[in-house]
Amino acid sequence: MREGTEGDTAGIDRRNFLRRSALGGIGLAVAGGGMSTLLAACGSSKSSSSSPTTTGASSPKDLGTLAFQLSWIKNVEFAGEYFADSKGFYKKEGFSKVNLISGGPTVQQDAVVASGKAFVCISTPDITAAAIKQGAPLVTIGAQYQKNPFAVMSLAGKPINTPGDMLGKKIGVQATNEAVWNAFLKANKIDPAKINKIPVQFDPQPLVNGEVDGWFSFFTNEPNLLKVKGVPTHYFLLADYGYPLVSETYVVAKKSLASDRDKIKAMFKADVQGWFENFKDPAAGATLAAKTYGKDLGLTVAEQTLESKAENTVILTSSTATEGLFTISPALLDENIATLKLAGIDITKDELFDMSVLTEFYQENPTLQKSPVAPAA
Repeated sequence: MREGTEGDTAGIDRRNFLRRSALGGIGLAVAGGGMSTLLAACGSSKSSSSSPTTTGASSPKDLGTLAFQLSWIKNVEFAGEYFADSKGFYKKEGFSKVNLISGGPTVQQDAVVASGKAFVCISTPDITAAAIKQGAPLVTIGAQYQKNPFAVMSLAGKPINTPGDMLGKKIGVQATNEAVWNAFLKANKIDPAKINKIPVQFDPQPLVNGEVDGWFSFFTNEPNLLKVKGVPTHYFLLADYGYPLVSETYVVAKKSLASDRDKIKAMFKADVQGWFENFKDPAAGATLAAKTYGKDLGLTVAEQTLESKAENTVILTSSTATEGLFTISPALLDENIATLKLAGIDITKDELFDMSVLTEFYQENPTLQKSPVAPAA
């Protein structure tokens, strides 16, 4: 899972929330509700969680307030934004104020943008595709995570190295993640009957106890939760075996491509610099999450540092290190559309993605295209 808090392994859960997308059958496309239900969902999405904001005199650009809807609680997942805020990068690019709006299990981030209550949100292709198919005028303009964070985790002493190794094994799979699980098996041409799928919740203790052989997880989370408890684990990423959905995607209203192009570029410029800072010092990003932005969440710097280092590996890849952060290669775009189709979402690349603003941004800011830190080997 992606944690609600360090000590709450059975409560608020990130994958539980994410699978409320079309893959999970609930999502933004509430049955029978259509676009009106999608937009109405924004009415109760305001978070009481506060964050430090960047304020002060406007720069000559005077872009006003940046309302930035996060996809989850304020953990280290958004370290790049924390750095961009705390170091004044947003302010320097012309934003007089920045509001990093906390997400959570009752917040539908794409709906917040569709309603105009936020300028941009962090999301995932399956959630956004479902919203678009319901009529939401949204578009994905970049991706932080180049690899999907879903993984199959096992104990280090009994590693499951590949999808084929799962045959005949007991794998703990949460009910809300079954659609992703099924799409993954389909992509790997694995008969579900050949794996003993065990219904589980989100606390991975059954894996530790030996009740299951493998555990469906996020590689940034459960392995690190167990690591700080002294339990060594092993995992493989679904992204390496036929499930290449990008994640932590930037989503804006489609009209913003014409009306607010400069504002999007200013946000990108601040965020790129913010993530560069996290690459240089992931512990500092973890400290911002645990001690400042998510100070009321019970997070620990030690565990958040492990997550910070882990997420850096899927943000800074051999491709984005030279092509620029948040870019998505044409081949990966095609793979995402094919994967969504496997999951039952039929959408075209042009309906879901528009990478033109990011392309222009790097043409105008070539010094930011190459990361000052090399990707992990």
